[in-house]
Amino acid sequence: MTTKPRAFPLAGTEEGRGPTITVSADPDAFDAPLVPVEEPQRPRRGWGSLLMASVGGLLVIAFGFWVERLVSGLLALYPAAGFVAIALAVVAALAFLVIVGRELAGLLRERRIAALHRRASDALIARDAAGAASVVADLVSLYGGRPETAAGRAALAAEADTIIDADDRLAMAEQALLTPFDARARQAVAVSARQVALVTAVSPRAIIDVAFTLYAAARLVRIVSGIYGGRPGTLGFARLARAVAGQLVVTGGMAAGDSIIGQAMGHGLAARISAKAGEGVLNGLLTARIGLAAIAVCRPLPFVRAPMPTVSEVAGDLLRKAE
Repeated sequence: MTTKPRAFPLAGTEEGRGPTITVSADPDAFDAPLVPVEEPQRPRRGWGSLLMASVGGLLVIAFGFWVERLVSGLLALYPAAGFVAIALAVVAALAFLVIVGRELAGLLRERRIAALHRRASDALIARDAAGAASVVADLVSLYGGRPETAAGRAALAAEADTIIDADDRLAMAEQALLTPFDARARQAVAVSARQVALVTAVSPRAIIDVAFTLYAAARLVRIVSGIYGGRPGTLGFARLARAVAGQLVVTGGMAAGDSIIGQAMGHGLAARISAKAGEGVLNGLLTARIGLAAIAVCRPLPFVRAPMPTVSEVAGDLLRKAE
């Protein structure tokens, strides 16, 4: 027994008519826009974290007892040396507190910028005018001490009551406050990409290529974060580097090696330059990709109406110069 084929209308379409499909040209995979993504929520810390905290506390107590015994012994045997040890211990404690304070301040700044970005995205999606106004107010407060935003802050204050739509308000804040920072960030990415390309093209050892590329990438992430007001410490940089890596993984940046090689082959570089120079161009393009991911993560607003930077924009001269 056979059953005749039957046609079923798709959900959301009229019977007898298929869904409307829009086909667009596939852009270069390497220049795909970087869309910031939220970090996944971490699982609740369990016994492993409790163990590490307990061991760390015991080590701190043991170090304190060792210092106390050292100072007491010096005071009993050599009082002058004991007073010097006390002074050094006080200086070390103050330095430790300053370092901890800087780390906490850096983490708070990063969380503030990430929260601004998240709130701005939510306001754009929901067309929440009140939420957009709150984001703009916090953005003005964030950059209140930056002289390059003085004119932009004045313009926003003058037009605050005339703008109603959420996207218009955020677009004006983007234009007024972030334009100089975007230009500086693009320039920093371009300079770093050229430096990596040059150094790795002339370095005699592969280990030097790897070391310098990693150093340049870490330095570039710090520079971009500082441009947008982050200034991360050690812990803050680790968190920021993880966010940048997640951005690259989600957008396929680190898997774009074949696309970069394809670009180089398309420009006919394989027959014109040496293998070492080709490695320099490739490393420079990868560094540019990391810089663009850092911009997407560190920018306090999503790209509302300003164009997203692309690899061709910040590092296209590498291929042109190689030719």
